[in-house]
Amino acid sequence: MIQLIRGFKDILPGEVEVWQYIESVARGLFEDFGFKEIRIPIMEKTELFARSIGEDTDIVEKEMYTFPDRKGDLITLRPEATASICRSYIQHKMYADDPVKKFYTIGPMFRRERPQKGRYRQFYQINAEIFGVASPLADVELIFLLKNLFSRLSTGDVEAHINSLGCPECRPVFKAALTEYISSRTDALCSDCVRRKDRNPLRVLDCKVPACREAMEDAPSIIDHLCPACAQHFDVVRASLDSLGVPFVVNKRLVRGLDYYTRTTFEIQTRSLGAQSAVAGGGRYDGLVKMLGGPDMPATGFAIGFDRLAEVAGLDNQDFIRKPDLYIAALDEESGAMAFEWLCALGTQGIQATMDFEGRSLKSQMKRAGRNEARFTLIVGEDERKKGLAILRNMKTREQVTVPLDNLVERMKPLIQY
Repeated sequence: MIQLIRGFKDILPGEVEVWQYIESVARGLFEDFGFKEIRIPIMEKTELFARSIGEDTDIVEKEMYTFPDRKGDLITLRPEATASICRSYIQHKMYADDPVKKFYTIGPMFRRERPQKGRYRQFYQINAEIFGVASPLADVELIFLLKNLFSRLSTGDVEAHINSLGCPECRPVFKAALTEYISSRTDALCSDCVRRKDRNPLRVLDCKVPACREAMEDAPSIIDHLCPACAQHFDVVRASLDSLGVPFVVNKRLVRGLDYYTRTTFEIQTRSLGAQSAVAGGGRYDGLVKMLGGPDMPATGFAIGFDRLAEVAGLDNQDFIRKPDLYIAALDEESGAMAFEWLCALGTQGIQATMDFEGRSLKSQMKRAGRNEARFTLIVGEDERKKGLAILRNMKTREQVTVPLDNLVERMKPLIQY
């Protein structure tokens, strides 16, 4: 028996309906805030991610699904969406008429990392991006939007964490102080952190290994090294969240794993997933559009881990599975032919009907109607055809009424619709 590739999953009926509901809530909220959907390819040139994410990151070094096409060009299954959306924004010159654009996208990403609870090698994200707005209020809008999305999905036990990563002017000073601190504690760090300390020291702050977290407890905070412009930006973010009634924690350990982030960074964390506590994260990436060949354009955005969100949302799968409105129990071949026409006509009227195609007994069909949790069963056989009447049974109350066979579909609609 051929089975799933490790790290991939099937999203089965029952779970799919919950995902569809989450998508509909997210789409509605994004549209209310002026975001437009964009759909991007799942494959891009490898260069796009190497340049945007950073060649020294774990994603580019270890986790991307990269392979040559027939011409030998390297292509990659997208490990994240922001770089692709930036590429599209630049390629189609969407900044020409009005640089301010607000996009969202929903779809699969691919990273070859160790599968664990809530994390897969093909995983799904909901992304939102704002281009052309330098104001810190754009960052606040995204955090406020996330708070409202989680509230609408009854996702409890979540908390916003924020930090600032500074800018190219102030970050080098902080990196120097951080590197000096890390060098004094190298013996206490894991091998990954020792490797990162020279190439990407900010990532050492984000290590989940307990010994590393303890060693970095007194590490310098980037907030203490912000230039005046970055400090003012972060002050506005905090004050605006306060005025909107959005509780938050300033988390000096909070960094992003991708090279393009600047200034505001944020996560929505939950205690429901153990060590993998982040269910959404994002921040500002003002230099990315220019880095990829576009104009010097500010931008900010976030990504929600769909798989994790579905786990922690307060949603019961059973509440979203649509049960058949009607099961048609046909007792002979001629009745079966009539029933099939009714089934097709009812479907076009928004009424979900099902039937047996194998000529089983009435007892067997009634059992199947019960297993399918059909709300009503319509019974028709030779005797019913002679009388010109079918029997409609309410499967919950067991009450029965007769329904004339002529123009049956129109007669059924008021009887079985909610």
